[in-house]
Amino acid sequence: MSSFSGKPTSELGLEALSNGLRNTLTIYKEENGVSVNKPDFRELEAASPVSPLRTQPTTSSSSSSSGSVSVGPNQHIPRKPYSTHSGELSVESSPSTARNFRSGHTRSRSCGSHHLIFSGSGSVSSPPPANVAPTGNICPSGRILKTGMAGRAAKPEVLGSGSGRYGHGSIMRGGLGPKQGPDGSRGLMVGGEPAKKAGVRSSSDPEELKRMGNDCYKNGHFAEALSLYEKAIAMSPSNAAYHFNRAAALMGLRRFLEAVRECEEAIRLDPGYVKAHHRLGSLLLSLGQVESAREHICFPGHQPDPVEMHKLQLVEKHLSKCSEARRLGDWRGTLCEVDAAIAAGADASPQLCACRAEALLKLHQLDDAFSAQSNITMTEASISLNPPLKIFGMLLEAYLFFVRTQVELAKGRYDSALAAIEKAGKIDPHNAETSKLLNTVRLVCRARARGNDLFKSERFTEACSAYGDGLRLDPSNSVLYCNRAACWFKLGQWQRSVDDCNQALRIQPNYLKALLRRALSNSKLERWSEAVRDYEVLRRELPDDNELAESLFHAQVALKKSLGEDVYNMKFGGDVESVSGLEQFRATISSSGASVVHFRSGTNLQCKHISPFVDSLCSRYPSINFLQVDIEEGHAIAHAENVRIVPTFKIYKRGSRVKEMICPSPEVLESSVRHYSI
Repeated sequence: MSSFSGKPTSELGLEALSNGLRNTLTIYKEENGVSVNKPDFRELEAASPVSPLRTQPTTSSSSSSSGSVSVGPNQHIPRKPYSTHSGELSVESSPSTARNFRSGHTRSRSCGSHHLIFSGSGSVSSPPPANVAPTGNICPSGRILKTGMAGRAAKPEVLGSGSGRYGHGSIMRGGLGPKQGPDGSRGLMVGGEPAKKAGVRSSSDPEELKRMGNDCYKNGHFAEALSLYEKAIAMSPSNAAYHFNRAAALMGLRRFLEAVRECEEAIRLDPGYVKAHHRLGSLLLSLGQVESAREHICFPGHQPDPVEMHKLQLVEKHLSKCSEARRLGDWRGTLCEVDAAIAAGADASPQLCACRAEALLKLHQLDDAFSAQSNITMTEASISLNPPLKIFGMLLEAYLFFVRTQVELAKGRYDSALAAIEKAGKIDPHNAETSKLLNTVRLVCRARARGNDLFKSERFTEACSAYGDGLRLDPSNSVLYCNRAACWFKLGQWQRSVDDCNQALRIQPNYLKALLRRALSNSKLERWSEAVRDYEVLRRELPDDNELAESLFHAQVALKKSLGEDVYNMKFGGDVESVSGLEQFRATISSSGASVVHFRSGTNLQCKHISPFVDSLCSRYPSINFLQVDIEEGHAIAHAENVRIVPTFKIYKRGSRVKEMICPSPEVLESSVRHYSI
């Protein structure tokens, strides 16, 4: 290029080095047109010297890059339109992606006259004059530290291959990435020791702590980065860049509301800090706070990011539709719009997660509602922000307790529900929804307590009335329906008991207590098929409950009897019966019900392995007769049944063989047993 003609060889070498370092420095990266969040290790400012061998540059000593720098005769770099901060982590940065140099930023050319010769070529570089002090040093990732930092003792930094002298420091190019020290700590190698240990000695320098924090953030060690930034803030609390970086570490730890406060503090210290406004806007948008996010995304004098603006408009649209659907009681529409708002960008919003739990609760999807509620972190919501976060006209923290109240009521945890709504009332005492639910919960808790006391006193009619009072206040309360069903059962009004159990199970389909009471009531009404169906569901849920197993057996026998089948000599449960005589064998398999016969040998390992499983089947399927025949002792039985391989299982009904299995797996055996159990 003609602009470089006439330059000494040393300056051409320095220019090439500067270009090489610039190409390794990444500030912003776009993925699919979207800026991604990754660490910004100080984009090159106009006042930052590229070459450490520059002599007597003119630079500002402040933490921002305002002002211009004299690069050479008649050469000046203009002042930036807004301030930037040394060592900040950019909004678009991410520790997992490479860093690209942002277009539009310029780097000053070296105007020093010192020759730089790489030692890898076998040549020796000429040392700089003794009276010329280097004005900067090269940071681990190719960043240039400010002039005021040059006075510190330089340490070898791992960058690439080869080595060279740069002023008072040296660059070791023998390896890349973080190193692991003797104590297992990881980080950039500084002077042959992990950065973590080196930081202990240089803990009085906040810039060094910030640099080490940036390295930790880049490697995904957010907790360590946070600790280092906090130490830097303790030493220099008025440095906006330290608060900005601390916000990035908090975001990595998903402590979003704390990150909001740090961005606000950075903006308070430097109102024109554009990247802090940008990050705060993105954070508020992810938290679902559209209006507050708009103020920072559309920061005056700064062109808003079109991608962020599109996300903001989408979230705003879905939140508006969600609010309207909730107001109308359209809970399916509410759930749809909540999911759409989360997908559009409000993916860290605790209030939307709570709204999702509320909608699922109203749609009687209790398991999903409980799961959604458990994902809400209440401690995050308790952080006070200015202005306070709101949703549906209710303060955020109050709304979260408002939803928790409804979930606790659905679970039958009345004391927890009352405590939660009382907290919501204290946080937002003037909200109409909160006040109404507080009054309702108090009355429901009172009705339930009165009903329980009356039931214990065997005043079942009055207890029914008390539970009914609670249901008029909270018609979706499955616990109150189940409690009233118990009263109807005691009063002999079994159809009413079934009806209330049906209501409870419509609200909470896996409510086992309601299922048991319905099975008992149907048994009293001699609806054996319905009773058997409920008992079988309960048996699958509670396989070790012997009392339940016996109830199922008697219901099955009653059902067979009602269908005109022979149920003579059927017995419940027992151990696996050993049979050795042919006559005894034929009599047993001819009895009512199904019989499973295990043909085995005491010396066969497969038989030994499967025998404990057969014992467990005996307890789980008490309506089946389980027999075992040792083919060596019951040779006549084995010969009559043509058994030559063990273990062999045969299933009989009324003396006739219906199934035979040779060396079955436990799963196949249990499936067949279940099929033939009555």
